[in-house]
Formats: sequence, structure tokens, C-alpha cells
Amino acid sequence: MPATALATAVKSATAETGALASVEAAIDEVFAPVTEALSAVIFYSVSIGGATFPLIVGWLVLAGLVFTVYFGAIQLRGFPVALQVVRGRFSRDSDPGEVTHFQALTSAVSGTVGLGNIAGVAVAVTLGGPGATFWMICAGLLGMCTKFVECTLGVKYREVHEDGTVTGGPFKYLKVAFARLKVSWIGTVLTGVFAVAIFFFGVAGGNMFQANQTFAQMRNVTGGDDGVLGSDGAALVFGIVLAALVGLVILGGISSIGRVTSKLVPAMAIIYVGACLVVILGNAAAIPGALGEIVTGAFSPEGVAGGVLGSLIIGFQRAAFSNEAGVGSAAIAHSAVKTRRPVSEGFVALLEPFVDTVIICTMTALTIVIARPQSWVDARAEVAATGENSADGVVLTSDAFESVISWFPIVLAVAVALFAFSTLITWSYYSLKAWCHFFGRSRASEATFKVVYCLFTVVGTVLTFGQVLDLADAMLFVCALVNIIGLYLLAPVVKAEVREYLADRRSGALAREAQETVAG
Repeated sequence: MPATALATAVKSATAETGALASVEAAIDEVFAPVTEALSAVIFYSVSIGGATFPLIVGWLVLAGLVFTVYFGAIQLRGFPVALQVVRGRFSRDSDPGEVTHFQALTSAVSGTVGLGNIAGVAVAVTLGGPGATFWMICAGLLGMCTKFVECTLGVKYREVHEDGTVTGGPFKYLKVAFARLKVSWIGTVLTGVFAVAIFFFGVAGGNMFQANQTFAQMRNVTGGDDGVLGSDGAALVFGIVLAALVGLVILGGISSIGRVTSKLVPAMAIIYVGACLVVILGNAAAIPGALGEIVTGAFSPEGVAGGVLGSLIIGFQRAAFSNEAGVGSAAIAHSAVKTRRPVSEGFVALLEPFVDTVIICTMTALTIVIARPQSWVDARAEVAATGENSADGVVLTSDAFESVISWFPIVLAVAVALFAFSTLITWSYYSLKAWCHFFGRSRASEATFKVVYCLFTVVGTVLTFGQVLDLADAMLFVCALVNIIGLYLLAPVVKAEVREYLADRRSGALAREAQETVAG
């Protein structure tokens, strides 16, 4: 997912000239005061031990910690159950819903795995040192429990329509949460706020940003300004082709998205993690020292960006921004799963931060720390001297790959393109549900949205809209402020679901359900 820390790189990536640049500047000028005002609130920060700590990160990490204690570390003791469920052990084709457990998982993962896992992590281990990796993993493990809670509720309170399609997630359970407090009108208002925020981020951050970065990476590996994509009209043509590909997938709704992501996500994970392993194993002698740096750096009182506190804060921030645990977006995709047991999808969902943060983000960090490209060493020296980092995160990761094989940056470009495309199609579904919240579920309404979404894909390849993207980041975390309150209110409901599900699993009732033949 895009992060505010990358704004400078985003704004300069594919800047256009002439009339388009004028349009871009005019729109950014309109959005600038709104962006500044909202970002000042959402990303309000305090200084702790010399490091800047955004309170929204504390809000997200605290939720993970509270839920981990309340549910008895369910993300650890329930991990084997999650693996059984995602393989379809307790599932039936006749269960209500649109996609399998595995397809729901890959759809949600595709919405979180993106440039932040590559560039954002590189920036984190530059500012916070290798020790940031340790805290990033810790925050990822806590986020697993938050995902468990929100996705269980997403299925618990979903609405299955007459045509078999599903609407779930915060759109449904936020109203229930506040109704328990006898203040239904607050639930209605906050659900509307959530819908506006998720729609805005989906169109800008989940769509235009990803399209923009896909084009930038492809132009870079094809020769830059002198290559086949270097001409002024190349961005428009590329955007039209990309929008056509997105349109072919999203026309079929979550079922089509699930089928594509169930193949795309494993493929892109294998490509990227495989590339990281080549770099890591190519520097095998450096592995013990790098692992030692990660552990000792996490607790060292000395170091860049505030020592241990800086390392902890930066690691937590990267994990929270990457896996989106607590934001509520993933619950929208998971709610479409075929199941009669809501908590079964909660177990599947806890695998999402594990894949996104504990595996993919950690692999990026290890690759950089072990390869130690000169650009990273120089960037660390800059941070130690000035407290700031001017290096591009993608460049740092690319240099780590290049340290082993010269053409590995091409592999990175392919990975970025796959990550971006998967994010594009998944966020179309999230944005569609927000659109339908206001304009209804008619065929005309949904078709209009899909056309609009694809048009913004084209716009994203041509224009950057730096202020719009910054505003989109802020809007995403507006969702977290609203969503986590609802999770706290409904946590006892989830606990009851867990108790019943695990008891039925021990008694064999789940296995018997899966073997039943549905008559007719």
C-alpha cells in the first residue's frame, strides 16, 4: 500500500509537462489545504526519545495488543486451524458466499501487498536500522489478531443478496456495534464516513497510485526517457491498456477477482521471495551477522533515529501501514467467502498479516541488510549525520538485488507490476461496495462505477496528483479510527464464536458438517 513517507518519490516519478502539468498543479492546489488539515489530525505525532511517533500507529498497534490478550494469542494457537481451513478441510460448495477461503485470502492479500513492502521497508531499515525489522515482525504478529476479529465480524453480519452476491465488512457491523449502545444514528453516520474514506482511497491510492508506479517501473526498465515508453503519449497508451486489463477482471465482480488473485498472488510471492532468497543465499556468509544486527539493533540504546525507541516506532509504523490490520478494508473481501461459520474466515484472515509483513516485508529487510548495497550504507550514514533520508526505497532494494545479478532489477520491476495490478483489482471491489452504499446495487450503478474506476486508472498513469495521494493516505486511516471502535464493541461476539467453533472442531462436528450431502 502507498505510504506518506514515499510521497516525495511519488510526486517526482512521472511528472508531466505542458497542459497536463497545469491541470495537475491546479487540482493539487485545490486539495492542498484539505490534505494539510486532515493529515495534521490523522497523522498527529508526538516525540518520544528523539523519534516521531504518529498516534494513529499507536491506535493500530494497541488494538492488536488488546485483542491478542483478550483472545489468548489466538493468532499463535489458532495457526494450525487457519492452515486447515484455508485448504478447504471444513468447507462445502453449498455454503453461502461467492469465493473459497483461499480466494478470499488471496484477494485480501493482493490489496495490501504493494510498493510499501518493497520501498517502504527499505526506508524503514534505513531510518530505524536493522533492528526495525524485529519490531516490524512483532507488529505484524499483533496485526494478525486484529485481522482475525474484523474479518470474523465481516462474515458474521454480512448480507447475502438474492442473486448470491454478498455485502459485508464495516458497512454492516459498524451499525450493529453502535446499536448495542443505543446510539444507532452514530453507527449510521460513521458507516457513511467509512464509505467515503474507503472510496476515496480506493480511487486514488489503490488505483491511480498503483497505475502511476506500474508505468514508472516499466518505463524505467525499458530504457527510461529514451526507451519505448519514453515518448509523451506512451503513458496514455499504457494507461488505456492497463485499464482494459483491469476492466476484464473486475467486470466479473469478486468471483472473477478471486480467481485471478488465487493465481496471481502465489505467483508474485514466489517470484519476489525467490529473488530475495537468491540474494540472501548469495551472501550466505553474512546471514549470521545480519540476524545478530536485527536482534541487537532492536534493543540497542545507540543508533540512528532515536536508538531502540526509533527502531521500535519505525518498525511498528511500517508494519501498521503495510498490512492494514484494523483499517477494515480486508473484511470487505473476506465477507464474500463461502462459509456458514463466520469465525472460520477469521482464522483464514489472520494469515494475511503473516504473509504481508512477517514474510514479504521481512524478506525485503533481510535482503537489504544482508546484501548491504553501497546506496544503503550511504543512506544510513546520511541518517546518522542529519536524521533524514533522501534515498529512494525502490532504488535501495533494486541495488540489493543487483549486488548478486546485474539484471535482477528487471525481476523487481516485474514484482512491482504484479503487486500494483493485484492491488488495482482488489481495491476496485472495496471501492465498489462504498459506491453501492450510497448509490445502490443496480446493474447500471455498478457498471457506471467500473467505467469510472477504469478511467481513473488511465488518469493515474498520466498524472501524479501528489496532494490527492497524500489525502488518500489520510483517508485510509480515517477508516481505522472508525473501524477499531466497532471492533472493541463487538469483541465479546467474536469470543463466543471462537468458543463454539473450537468446541465443535474438537468434537468432530465440523468434519461431519463438511461431509454432509445437501439434498436438492
